[in-house]
Amino acid sequence: MTQSTEVTLPDLQTAPSAMQDAAPEPGVKRSAADLEAVFDVNVNVSAILGKSKMEVSQLLKLAKGSVVELDRKIGEAIDIFVNDRLVARGEVVLVDDRLGITMTEIVKGDRS
Repeated sequence: MTQSTEVTLPDLQTAPSAMQDAAPEPGVKRSAADLEAVFDVNVNVSAILGKSKMEVSQLLKLAKGSVVELDRKIGEAIDIFVNDRLVARGEVVLVDDRLGITMTEIVKGDRS
């Protein structure tokens, strides 16, 4: 005797989407406290100073003191990524004896 394991799924064409259910009600103000559940989630933040392409033979010739030319100019904004998604551009600054980033532009990307 076999037991049926079929599960009936809702019709996704007519079912309301989860995003519609999660949309804020008109007139309801939201604050940073609404995001408290995700405050402890770790993300990877990367600042890309520039890029360079080279052949493996050139790479193998690099040694201490070698200079790799990047595709950016001095003073040109650098890209700031969060979890591999471009979110901002900024400038390199010196904070005590460490490098830091001043964000100069927030990039509004397509969420699709």
